[in-house]
Amino acid sequence: MNFKKILANVVIVTVTAALFSGCTASKKSTASEQSNGTSSNLPKVVNIGTQQMPNDEKIAITKDYFEKELGVKVKITEFQAGDIRNALVSKDIDFALLGSASATQGIASGIDIETIWIHEVLGDAEQLVVKKNSNINSIQDLKGKKVATPFTTTTHYSLLKALAINGMSEKDVKLLDMQMPDIYAAWQRGDIDAAYAWEPTLSNLLEDGRSIISSKDMASKGFATYNVEVVRREFADKYPDLVTKYVKAVNKAVNLYDENQADAIKMLSVSLKITPQEALKETKGSMWLSAKQQLDPAYFGTSDKKGNLVKSLKDTADFLYKQKKIKTEPSLTTFEKAVNPSFIEKAVK
Repeated sequence: MNFKKILANVVIVTVTAALFSGCTASKKSTASEQSNGTSSNLPKVVNIGTQQMPNDEKIAITKDYFEKELGVKVKITEFQAGDIRNALVSKDIDFALLGSASATQGIASGIDIETIWIHEVLGDAEQLVVKKNSNINSIQDLKGKKVATPFTTTTHYSLLKALAINGMSEKDVKLLDMQMPDIYAAWQRGDIDAAYAWEPTLSNLLEDGRSIISSKDMASKGFATYNVEVVRREFADKYPDLVTKYVKAVNKAVNLYDENQADAIKMLSVSLKITPQEALKETKGSMWLSAKQQLDPAYFGTSDKKGNLVKSLKDTADFLYKQKKIKTEPSLTTFEKAVNPSFIEKAVK
């Protein structure tokens, strides 16, 4: 009997130890997976804030690349330019598509975000347009005129720079803060004389308008602008794998555009409810970069040596500060910290 009791106790201790060991191993595994943002501790939903633009993100949305890559439910919410930063601050979204001027203001104002992708290097996709029958033929002719654009956006930055290099300031025009749908409505009513707009609104304005200057022109003068993707740093720190997978999804869309343009344009046409011809025209107004191209010193650079995007954002911030759009003059370090090429580096491995 004593032998049986001893044997039984040995079995109990052995089983208990095995269960405890398995539980401990499981906890260690879970902790490790959580720190890596892997599948054991993924969020139920990833929230992506976007805007109505003919770019790689729109293709990725239409093709369901995000859910396929991220492996979780993805909620896409479309915003107007000004509202999307507010959604970041309130943590209603994890990712956001912003113009470089808007991203700059957000970073300089203390929104804890990282820039992880360039959707487009902007060119003819953004232009300052006037009516065909107007007497406005130059920037100087805008004096005293009503000019509309969404404030703290790439078009706003380009407009203010265009005024500045022509010896003018925003005080020389009647500058109106309007979102794209409102700009088009005001244009049709004849309430504005000019508008600095992006696609697809731009094409609507050009039906009875003509261009005075484009963001391609401004880039040639040293004032390049971009549409970029930012992510909340808190989210990126917790789920770095998901951020890398976001990059993989948009890079997949860029590759589709490069390798099968007809299919990519079809996706944009369906998503934006425009003809394939219009979609193609709109995409030609900007330059798309693959993940490998984005690691060039002209753009992100690498984690070891960051590229010109840092300086471009800092230059934009300096200008916005002088225009009193930013309260505190930001340091270069602020933007070095906010530009993160590591997710692109991981995506191309």
